[in-house]
Amino acid sequence: MLDTSNVAITKTTCAYCGVGCGVAVKQERHTAAVIDVGGDVKHPANRGRLCIKGANLGRTLHDNERLLTPLVDGEATSYSHAYEQVAQRLQGVIDEHGRESVGFYLSGQLLTEDYYVANKFCKGFIGSPHLDTNSRLCMSSAVVAHQRAFGEDLVPGNYADLEQADLVILVGSNMSWTHPIVFQRLLKAKEANPQMQIVVLDPKRTATAQLVDLHLPLAPASDGYFFTGLLAYLAQTEALDQAYIDAHTQGFSQTLAAAQLATPDIESVARVCDLSLSLVAKVYSAFASTQKVVTVFSQGINQSNTGTDKASAIINCHLATGKIGREGACPFSITGQPNAMGGREVGGLATQIAAHRNYQSSHDKTTVETFWQAPNMVSNAGYKAVDLFDAVADGRIKAIWIMATNPVVSLPQADKVRQALLDCPLVIVSDSQGNTDTSKCADIVIPCRGWGEKDGTVTNSERMISRQRAFMDAPPGMQQDWQVVAAVAQQMGFADAFDYTSSADVFREHAALSVVADDPDASPRLFNLGPLAGITDKQYEDLQPVQWPVVADTETACGWSGSPRLFTDQQFATSTGKAQFYEVTPALASGSSCADFPLWLNTGRLRDQWHTMTRTGMVPQLSCHEPEPRLEIHPFDAKAYGLQEQEFASISSAHGNYIARVHCTENLRQGQVFLPIHWNDQYASQARVSSLLPSVVDPHSGQPQYKQAPVKVAPLKVNWQARMVCVSNVNMQAHVIWHRQPIQNGWQWQLAGKSAVAWQDWLAQVLPEHDDTMRLQGSSLGERIAAYLRGKLVAVLWVAQSMPQVDVELIQALLTTPKLNSRQRLLALAGQQGVGMQMDKLVCSCLQITASQIDQAIATGNDSLASLKQSLGCGSGCGSCLGDVQVQLQKATG
Repeated sequence: MLDTSNVAITKTTCAYCGVGCGVAVKQERHTAAVIDVGGDVKHPANRGRLCIKGANLGRTLHDNERLLTPLVDGEATSYSHAYEQVAQRLQGVIDEHGRESVGFYLSGQLLTEDYYVANKFCKGFIGSPHLDTNSRLCMSSAVVAHQRAFGEDLVPGNYADLEQADLVILVGSNMSWTHPIVFQRLLKAKEANPQMQIVVLDPKRTATAQLVDLHLPLAPASDGYFFTGLLAYLAQTEALDQAYIDAHTQGFSQTLAAAQLATPDIESVARVCDLSLSLVAKVYSAFASTQKVVTVFSQGINQSNTGTDKASAIINCHLATGKIGREGACPFSITGQPNAMGGREVGGLATQIAAHRNYQSSHDKTTVETFWQAPNMVSNAGYKAVDLFDAVADGRIKAIWIMATNPVVSLPQADKVRQALLDCPLVIVSDSQGNTDTSKCADIVIPCRGWGEKDGTVTNSERMISRQRAFMDAPPGMQQDWQVVAAVAQQMGFADAFDYTSSADVFREHAALSVVADDPDASPRLFNLGPLAGITDKQYEDLQPVQWPVVADTETACGWSGSPRLFTDQQFATSTGKAQFYEVTPALASGSSCADFPLWLNTGRLRDQWHTMTRTGMVPQLSCHEPEPRLEIHPFDAKAYGLQEQEFASISSAHGNYIARVHCTENLRQGQVFLPIHWNDQYASQARVSSLLPSVVDPHSGQPQYKQAPVKVAPLKVNWQARMVCVSNVNMQAHVIWHRQPIQNGWQWQLAGKSAVAWQDWLAQVLPEHDDTMRLQGSSLGERIAAYLRGKLVAVLWVAQSMPQVDVELIQALLTTPKLNSRQRLLALAGQQGVGMQMDKLVCSCLQITASQIDQAIATGNDSLASLKQSLGCGSGCGSCLGDVQVQLQKATG
């Protein structure tokens, strides 16, 4: 039994999505050894539950493939020398090319304090407006839509509103996979309120769509038409809240006229969305007749050439019916990253200054300049993300500092981005992970602290600020991102402005800026952290989750309280205090499929992976559900283009190429294909999906169109396939198709190719040190080679015409055996104990439940999700597997 008196518990926040789950880390008090990483039952966002990624955070707390020493021009050096080089080279670029030749590219993975210091340094002291963030890729369309309607980037509601609603519409959100804890809260609320209706609008039948009341598989990019049509329907059926419109909004008549012109009736909506009249009418009627409605939208809306207008069309419908500012009623933009909201607060976008202050106001510019005592304050908006890297490519940007993100994988036209960085005179990368596609393009690489080592705050999708606390020591010399920026700023002569001694110092300044010297002639800003500006170090350390605006409250022990819901008083942050309707003329995706590229590519997340896999890609438990890049395609399209299940396909566009195995599924509409966003050159040979995507952006937000890109597919024939297990990572050769995944005590590769390979010579080039090999050649099983070092197994290769089936658990055990005997050596070559082994698909990552186990349970009478959850436990962890379980159940029961 665990001696609880010897256990220390640190409350922190998850490092992954925008849900902002609380995490409780248990450690042995004297050694600081981590005992357990679990959910914080007292955190209001997750109430103790974690998804499979969060539950495995403890398995990322190691130095595997992590850079521990700064690199300058490829050579290891000290931190002090690296900081000197950054400062000197930045100053050299400024002296030769001017202040606006410098750019910064930040990340929603940064803490608010990191974001704040970097933004201040760039815009007030370097003197360049060209600072943007990867949040541009996921949330910027929602930001602009909020600013249009509310006068400020404001999310009106909270997670509790989803639980209190009677109708929840999920648009462009596979919430079951991308925000699983919020989705589980929603499903639990439906159990308590069976009358609640959950509707999904998505071209793909996602895991989320499998579990809801109604799925509308609308045509790609047609969401804008659906919601302008809804507004026209609300007017036609007299379902408007005219009193609310008259008292609290502006611009309605013009907005309604535009909607009626674009989508005059349900028939026109059904036609352009390619939906049945009955489906459209059913959802429209439900929205009109239900008072408590929450419309949740995410990347399927935002990542579009018309993402801002689509978000505005959704907000228009809520304003027109007064379904906002009330319990269970609001439009809800759910963020993707853990601190995308915090970055927006501090001004981490090229279109903002800081603290929700913007370039359109000279007062805002002067206020921030005075507050910072900034000698080189910018006065104009900078380059948005895609434009920023275009400026790197054409030489306008001569130096760029990239923090905690991987744009060579994530930005559209990724090959162009890589070449731009390789050609750029000065590329600085600071990251907690050293082995990334982007760091390989850098002149200077600075290792920074990661989750568990950093101290600061993050803000989740519902405006809730939570503490991320350090609970382990960082490697020697390694600092937090804000400390690195401050050190460079001090080297460049700005010591007084960057003399912070703690994260609390930075937070106090950030909070103070939120309320300083508001323009008396402008509308009041709702972003307010004023009561936290005087927070003590102890109060900062103990800070409990709080939603802004933060208000003084003498009834609480700390002296402040948060604001769970906005606009309850019908007052908005506009000059008139009224919400603003925005005229929307809907449009479909930019570009079109054609004879050369006849299919539409959709992209998105996998259930168990995160972004570009720099952290999750190293955890074996997270690599089993989808272990390799897969192309999802409708069976009719697969047949038309000569593709077969599990065979290889080449996917290409005007910008790049991708190789994946084929998976045929009727979850996609004909004419569409789907690829995941996560794979990169560290984990696969040719699977960066952004290399296929054009640099098409929303003209208002600058957010790229990730959800629709014209591509073509073709079968890719190979003459051999192989599987390899090795105790360490190896550098794979370019002519081989490959991907790798972590296993216990090593890595597993799947390989394929056309050309014959001299395997003994090939292994000699790629394997780690070994002094002995054992080879089996020419048998019906194909070629097999095992490599040893002083009798210990270090690698095994199995080659055949089709992918060899291997008992990985057996091989993992052999890898840990000090010296193999003769029988064990033969087992290593065989790859399994017997013959005819069948590979089983993992369905529930939390409890390691496979498809065959679920089939067996169904065969014994468990014919419902509830029964399977009770008997096996599948879905009782984070719940993100329930969609897959539902599909399997439907197949088995008809």
